[in-house]
Amino acid sequence: MVNGRVSRRTFVGASIAAPALATMPFAMGGVAAQDGIVATMVTDTAGLGDQNFNDATNAGGQVAAEEFGAEWKVIESIDAAAYVPNLTAAAEQGQLVVATGFLLTAAVESVGAQFPDVYFTLIDSFVDLPNVQSVLFNEHQAAFLTGVAAGLTTATNKLGIIGGERIPPVIRYEVGFRAGVAAVNPDAEVLVAYVDSFGDPETGKEFALAQYNDGADIVFPIAGLTGIGGYQAVAELNNPGEQWILGADISQEHLAPGFELAVCRKGVDTSAYRAVKQVVEGSFGAGLNQLGLGDAPVGFDNPDVGVGFEDPNGRVADDVKAVVADYQAQIAASTLVVPANDEEFESHMAGTPVPAPAG
Repeated sequence: MVNGRVSRRTFVGASIAAPALATMPFAMGGVAAQDGIVATMVTDTAGLGDQNFNDATNAGGQVAAEEFGAEWKVIESIDAAAYVPNLTAAAEQGQLVVATGFLLTAAVESVGAQFPDVYFTLIDSFVDLPNVQSVLFNEHQAAFLTGVAAGLTTATNKLGIIGGERIPPVIRYEVGFRAGVAAVNPDAEVLVAYVDSFGDPETGKEFALAQYNDGADIVFPIAGLTGIGGYQAVAELNNPGEQWILGADISQEHLAPGFELAVCRKGVDTSAYRAVKQVVEGSFGAGLNQLGLGDAPVGFDNPDVGVGFEDPNGRVADDVKAVVADYQAQIAASTLVVPANDEEFESHMAGTPVPAPAG
């Protein structure tokens, strides 16, 4: 069942399929579904209605609650000062807390230590506590493939990125995308602008309009709620077949029908789904879960698959998708290691191979 929501926005997201994470058994005793599992999501400051990161996480939790007979609640964070009290309230009312995003890292470290008998899932960051499941994604891998598709599709040789805040997950998106574009179209220019907020669609629209007007024909928002502005911009300009938007995390085609070229998919919904499932089944997996590309689409039934390139609207040319598939095979075989931060990107662009990550 899904209820008990504490919110200042109307939920507009839809349930989205995503993969199950690898399980590492947790030492605390499991609780059966009939014991009345309560799972509470704490949002970042963008909150519900972002049509993106928070909405997708919420959707995954809702699906799991319905499927496994749990109760799913949401507490929205109005500002960063609310993270600790909101996580505390969530821990006091149930067995599982899902913390949505890198910005909640310090708060999870503090509150998680105070509630050692409560399970915590932290998305997009790592906290080393025995009751915390930390979920990280290889966004750079999927972003590289998205950059390949964009670099082969652009007609103007100019593309844009609209970022929210330049935190590690967003950096991985940015550098992966830029590396992918450069791999297939070294003459293309990638314009990069950061709004410094995940909750400002008005400025996101302003920045996107500026990039389109500067000649970019494909824009990639990596900005949560701010990214809605990119969709508003491409819809307002209304140049079908000439100007495109790329989805990050999930498809947002409904925001600008006909203008979403492709999606750089990230299974944040999976994180919530899997956490609820594990608590109900008594198999909660603490520790680090690092999710990357796989040989199947991102989906609840695909273990270890957390990111992917998707063409849900059938707008990417077949020959472009063939090149994307070739690069995906190289990444899967570790013959190509995609840069994940600024230092690796500079080395990659200088022709120095990025070292494969340990393990």
